Amino acid sequence: MRRFQFALERLAVRLVLALARALGPVGASDAGGWLARRLGPLLPVSGVARGNLARALPELDAAARERVLREMWENLGRTVGELAHLPALEWEIVGAEHLAPIAAAGGPAIMLSGHIGNWEVLPPALARLGIRMGSVYRAADNPFVDALVNGLRAGAVAGEPLPLFPKGSQGARAALKFLAGGGVLGMLADQKLNDGIAVPFLGRPAMTAPAPAQLALRFRCPVIPGRVQRLGPCRFRLVVDPPLPLPDLPDRQAAIRALTLAINDRLSAWIRERPAEWLWLHRRWPKPG
Repeated sequence: MRRFQFALERLAVRLVLALARALGPVGASDAGGWLARRLGPLLPVSGVARGNLARALPELDAAARERVLREMWENLGRTVGELAHLPALEWEIVGAEHLAPIAAAGGPAIMLSGHIGNWEVLPPALARLGIRMGSVYRAADNPFVDALVNGLRAGAVAGEPLPLFPKGSQGARAALKFLAGGGVLGMLADQKLNDGIAVPFLGRPAMTAPAPAQLALRFRCPVIPGRVQRLGPCRFRLVVDPPLPLPDLPDRQAAIRALTLAINDRLSAWIRERPAEWLWLHRRWPKPG
């Protein structure tokens, strides 16, 4: 039964990709955004987003939160539509000077971001600068769909496909080896980790993955924050910030928490600046008691 379900899902994804290719880059982005903006707010998962918005941005009234919700769905729909056209996406880069040292000498280094704008832009944008970034990602439950999506990612850069490390023990070991060998590791650090550490995120305690801080402190390597801002269909701006200071504390756990807090503070500032471009659908905070 599960194999049959996987086959149906693979067929559905292939049909969506075929339609997206037929529409062209801008057409696929526009169609995905239009459809998601209208249907997304009606889905049960939008209840999670509404709760997140109410807790994290209480200064917004109900009408403003609904606007953010609709615009979030539009951005997500555009991101899905653009997946079939990754080589055709256009971007500009602000803050490229912060990437110059690793472009010249390599890593180890950590490129830190979140599910903001179209995060799929990050690997090809850095590859254009000569930085071959490996990425930690959550593999799709369906291995056929996972292979299809990873094939699209591989086609976004010239030459050998960029390394991809699925979340889990095996992927973590491979990512650690990659970083130890002087690699640049991309990490999206905005999702909940149940066995993480409780650190404020958008002003509220949230279980947060300590891995970016643990790796940075282990290798004493730069943590470079960067986010993708949407400028329009298939057009983006990658904004790169200066590396985060690494805490120099005798207590390792205190240092991990301090750096994790700095990471969450940076993500929070980005989200507050452009809330409609963040993926509010994650169960990021505990349910109210």
